[in-house]
Amino acid sequence: MGELAVAGALASAATTLARGATLESPREEARALLASLLDVRRSWPSHHADEVLAPEVVDALLRAAEKRADGAPIQYATGRAAFRHLTLSVDERVLIPRPETEVLVDLALERCAGGTVVDVGTGSGCIALSLASEGRFERVIASDVSADALSVARANAERVRGVLRAPVEFRLGSLLAPVAGERVRMVVSNPPYIASAEAAALPALVRDWEPAIALYSAGEGMAHISALGRGAAAILEPGGWLLLGVDARRAAAAAETVRGEGWYDEVTVHRDLTGRDRFVAARRAAERDADA
Repeated sequence: MGELAVAGALASAATTLARGATLESPREEARALLASLLDVRRSWPSHHADEVLAPEVVDALLRAAEKRADGAPIQYATGRAAFRHLTLSVDERVLIPRPETEVLVDLALERCAGGTVVDVGTGSGCIALSLASEGRFERVIASDVSADALSVARANAERVRGVLRAPVEFRLGSLLAPVAGERVRMVVSNPPYIASAEAAALPALVRDWEPAIALYSAGEGMAHISALGRGAAAILEPGGWLLLGVDARRAAAAAETVRGEGWYDEVTVHRDLTGRDRFVAARRAAERDADA
């Protein structure tokens, strides 16, 4: 399609979106899609109705409307997601970055500067790239068990390379296997923590679209957290930090699991932006060897 004014492009997109049975306001959805594609405020389209859009923007909007009408989350429909000060590419190979996960980055920045930080299960790279751009780390390692996810993260690193203060390495492998034998200052992860039996209760936008490998964990949702607690203790420097995103329903249990047998001398639970217990922070003790 050729050039169109904002008003005309929104009308065309809204017509496509109207076939999406679960969408309550096709017009508002169209404005949200266009704002995401242009990386502007959602109110922008309403105030620029007569502005002419380039053909490639119109085409991208109509493609996004088709995908959104099919039920895709808006971030997958547009291929873009905002996280802190970054705008990242996302698709069905990675989880959609959530605003609450931004708190995990805050916790990391508050506790650590310098040294090496490892982001386990990096997905889109949102945590690793935020730490590399906002922190004062010497090195950031981003690992994932999914080669597809690492492809997305690498592309995002290239997309935002101009704001990165620290080099970011991408490594393929499960949990902390890619950094076995190293010593690091911090391990941060937003791991899978949903029990498979809880899948039916998830919103369809999550259950039907986001990658299962990044959602579900064995052991009633605790297997990844348990493995990270022990694995991080083996590679963290004394006084180093482990920071985890956890299920609000099992935050206390996650803290006890991480506390383990004394590998950490400080374990605390922290709330997200909505006041839910969603994060565990643990400081590595100096007295014990986690492999003992």
